[in-house]
Amino acid sequence: MPERFAYPPIDPYDHGWLDTGEGHRVYWELCGNPDGIPVVFVHGGPGGGCSAFQRRMFDPARYRILLFDQRGCGRSTPHASLEHNTTWHLVADMERLRVLTGAEQWMVFGGSWGSTLALAYAQTHPGRVTALVMRGIFTLRRAELLWYYQEGASWLFPDLWEQFLAPIPPGERDDLITAYNRRLTGTDQDEQIKAAIAWSVWEGRTITLRPAPDATTRHADPRYALAFSRIENHYFINAGWLEEGQLIRNVERIRHIPTIIVQGRYDVATPMRTAWDLHRAWPEADFQVIDIAGHAMTEPGILEALLGATDAMAERLG
Repeated sequence: MPERFAYPPIDPYDHGWLDTGEGHRVYWELCGNPDGIPVVFVHGGPGGGCSAFQRRMFDPARYRILLFDQRGCGRSTPHASLEHNTTWHLVADMERLRVLTGAEQWMVFGGSWGSTLALAYAQTHPGRVTALVMRGIFTLRRAELLWYYQEGASWLFPDLWEQFLAPIPPGERDDLITAYNRRLTGTDQDEQIKAAIAWSVWEGRTITLRPAPDATTRHADPRYALAFSRIENHYFINAGWLEEGQLIRNVERIRHIPTIIVQGRYDVATPMRTAWDLHRAWPEADFQVIDIAGHAMTEPGILEALLGATDAMAERLG
């Protein structure tokens, strides 16, 4: 079977900023067919922001595609802001954007942290969700965070892990998320940027099965890294304002929603154990394991599965 490629590049036909009333302005854009099936793309991180490539996950003739930069990142302002920035603020922003763009219901597409937010939104507003497509399942359970930021993934990438540890003195390394929080929220700007790049590059260098220099370059950009690292760490130190296991425990609220879950077997950032736990709780959802893939949406097997999922949902919803 030939490799499946993303849809051709497209530009937005409308865009703007949602004023949340709490100091944040959230950038949004609409692409594709104005009369198409409404879908919202929920980006990762938190703090990752949107990219032009993400528009290409959907048939532009069949979908009306909403992308938005979550609070504090991408084109949203103020940049890297942590105030009034929680999971539940973002859920509320999504619902405001649905109303603003005139969608009665929409499909929700999210990967990595985007799957977390997709689950949180769908469980809060199940009547507004026509379908879910999720990749690289992440639910912010304590063990998931410790695996990637304390011990676990470090055993697979000990050379890269040394660079992640470098900004943190040995005496603070028993709780790296907290140690990084001190630096990412501190007043020393040089130390803040150094920590932000180290945190961000650790992820950029470990999300693909094979080395991907482009991902590392983006994650090393100081502006991108500052928002990405500050916001991610802020969410993680607060456990996403979620109860332990909440998103898997509350699957009953969304069991009826047509759902496709795509998971890379060698995903180091969000290991398959979480996707498997979700699958066990929700066997009705279509669960697809990509055997030769890591975490990133651009991994060839994952990209092909996601494009197949959005095409399948277009058939179902159209």
